[in-house]
Amino acid sequence: MTIPTEPIGSIPRPASLLTALGDHAAGRIGDDGLAAQVSDAIADTLKRFAETGSPVVTDGEQGKPSFVTYPISGSANLGEGGVTIPFEDGHTRQLPTLASGPFRYATYAARYLNAARQHTDLPVKQPVIAPSALSLLYPPGGVDGYPREQFLEDLINESERDIRSSLDAGAHSVQLDFTEGRLSLKLDPSKGVLRDFVALNNTVLDRFSDEERARIGVHTCPGGDLDSTHSLDIDYAELLPELFRLNAGNFYVQLASEPDRRRVLEIIRDYSQDHQRVFVGVIDPIDPRVETPEEVRDRVLEAAEYVPVDRLGTCDDCGFSPFADDTSTSRDTAFAKIAARVEGTLLAAEQLGV
Repeated sequence: MTIPTEPIGSIPRPASLLTALGDHAAGRIGDDGLAAQVSDAIADTLKRFAETGSPVVTDGEQGKPSFVTYPISGSANLGEGGVTIPFEDGHTRQLPTLASGPFRYATYAARYLNAARQHTDLPVKQPVIAPSALSLLYPPGGVDGYPREQFLEDLINESERDIRSSLDAGAHSVQLDFTEGRLSLKLDPSKGVLRDFVALNNTVLDRFSDEERARIGVHTCPGGDLDSTHSLDIDYAELLPELFRLNAGNFYVQLASEPDRRRVLEIIRDYSQDHQRVFVGVIDPIDPRVETPEEVRDRVLEAAEYVPVDRLGTCDDCGFSPFADDTSTSRDTAFAKIAARVEGTLLAAEQLGV
């Protein structure tokens, strides 16, 4: 396939794993029992990915507590009362806050990558959380004996290690999840926070070579959770010009659920750079209806009017269960949508003659 297509990350967990997670929390099974269930879920996820014909796969984040918090899960120096993320349907998610220094990752994403590669020979993509998201852990009032400047230095080092260890472990690509980019414009319409986020992420990205950055991408979306979003009402025109200032080689851009895709594609055309590949979202994970391959084909052909085919790719708008929401969308629906993306992208490539 000459138009590459990739998933974003999360897949709803199977019922057996959800039961095991509950049993583990209640003390009915131990760590080994839970680990066995996670391994089985990863194997099944990768098997079902292969059945869709997907040329690039992920582990579906079966073992991650969430796409945001995996590096800090179990850390002893965290407290409650961090940044609250409000969603359009009224529910919220809240980040923890840093209670003491130093800041260190408890888990690096390469752990998940290595586990996945035991179950597949297909290229495996590894999502990681962007350092900009984790910068929100530092409380506005500061941390005694641990200035913000030192926290940011530690965060940059840890984020680099997270990305580099995945590249070194053989990831096909590494994707920085940057959903806080669009949300930042709701919190600060002046774009000051967004520009700080971009600068922080670039500090990390600039530590990699051009060849390495060609395998590093950034994902943006309005933050799906429980069939709702946190920032779909924010105009993409405010985000995208800043987004393409990130020194990454690939950009995974939510598009299928946008009300005016052509307007967004015009902005992508005007601001993306020649060395940047743009993976456009052709599947809406929140929509319960499974798109047809022909719909996907038409969305790819539409995008090809604005993005040169040699810089074009396709993806899903978002993960299917990013905050460990495993029931709003079924596992079967997720894989049916992925199969439609793969087939539709191939149909478009054939029609475009590439």
